Amino acid sequence: MKRFLVVLILAALALTLAGCGAGTAAPDFEDTASFEAALNNGDDLVGKTVKITVDELVPDSAFGYNIQTGEHLNFCSPTNPGVSVGDTLTVKVTEVASMLGSYVIYYEIVK
Repeated sequence: MKRFLVVLILAALALTLAGCGAGTAAPDFEDTASFEAALNNGDDLVGKTVKITVDELVPDSAFGYNIQTGEHLNFCSPTNPGVSVGDTLTVKVTEVASMLGSYVIYYEIVK
């Protein structure tokens, strides 16, 4: 009986630890510099993930909530992303547009 209980506890622990790692895949781009270089190269990055740092947050831009980062990157959302300057997050790109030398990028936050 004790052996069965030990095996059951170990199995539950293994499943719990395996579940903790689920959905934590590395982003396609670990930094904004490589992401912006790919954009400048003309790559289609819709559906790709990128790790960004909030350099500036402009909540009332013409494109909605605008997270400014990188050289010319504007990650925009119609809803408040709930972030502050200095925060790091991973986002999945849903749309990219080039305007006046900058990129307007719509995204979904990856949990």
